[in-house]
Amino acid sequence: MKELAQSLGHTSHSYISELEAGKKAPTAELVLNVALLFGVSTDVLLRDEMNLDNDELNKLGEG
Repeated sequence: MKELAQSLGHTSHSYISELEAGKKAPTAELVLNVALLFGVSTDVLLRDEMNLDNDELNKLGEG
């Protein structure tokens, strides 16, 4: 995780951990950088195939 964070220009992996936990939403810049890093398009990363309940959606909106 630390290597991924560094590859994306972050000094700590805590930001990535917060994204995984749903505590923060990714910025457009991060999505673009991840797409470039892994050689995929941004629409592949942004495709919404997860089913979230209202509590999970509210948590994401608070970040």
